[in-house]
Amino acid sequence: MPPHDTTSYDTPRAPRGPAALFFLIVFALALFAGFVSLGNWQVHRLAWKRDLIARVDQRVHAPPIAPPSRAQWSGVNAEKDEYVHVQLTGEFLHDKQTLVWTASDEGSGFWVITPLRMADGSIVLINRGFAPADWCGRDAHCAPGPSGDTTVTGLLRMSEPSAFLRRNDPAHNTWYTRDVPAIAAARGLTNVAPYFVDADASSSGSNSPQWPEGGKTVIEFPNNHLSYLITWYLLALMVLGASLYVGYDEYRLRRSRKA
Repeated sequence: MPPHDTTSYDTPRAPRGPAALFFLIVFALALFAGFVSLGNWQVHRLAWKRDLIARVDQRVHAPPIAPPSRAQWSGVNAEKDEYVHVQLTGEFLHDKQTLVWTASDEGSGFWVITPLRMADGSIVLINRGFAPADWCGRDAHCAPGPSGDTTVTGLLRMSEPSAFLRRNDPAHNTWYTRDVPAIAAARGLTNVAPYFVDADASSSGSNSPQWPEGGKTVIEFPNNHLSYLITWYLLALMVLGASLYVGYDEYRLRRSRKA
């Protein structure tokens, strides 16, 4: 009869050496400090995002004001100017119109971007709204827009650079973003404001009952910072808990060895 294997798999391991403990302590401290720092950063981001949402909501629902004048163009920026509710009057330059491909809840189509020349000679690009891809018909003749002095109210928006995957192609008149400088250059426009205006539903300038349809600005700011900060702080607590467990285990092993 073969001898019985008396090897015990429950034999306590030896305590870790000083070098291993030092490495574990440094590693745990680095993880804990990193997770806490990321959590603190998300706290600041959460406060910033809530303030941004509140400011934009106030701008959108405020009475319309005059847009930044030519003398103020150099100081226009997204933080203080984007989504401001503005009102301006001028004459549409329909022969300089640009169609920018997009997708909305109405399906695929394009934004109808028409320059508006104001009394001082400056020009602001107006996004008159969304129109379906077949709005201009097979002969590409779009429905005529309003003529003469026209008053437009809407939201000030910042220029959109060309997209990475779908780049604008001015040479072939193919547009995917509302890139103000590029559109102005392609249409031979000067004295153009560095922003454009999304016309609201009441001033899209449509002669038909529907197209182009204004008031389609999507105002959405994802705010996941609360869940992020909870995740980072929980990870920090997990590191702390694991560190306490390892510390207690090392203490128990050393006490058992002394006994």
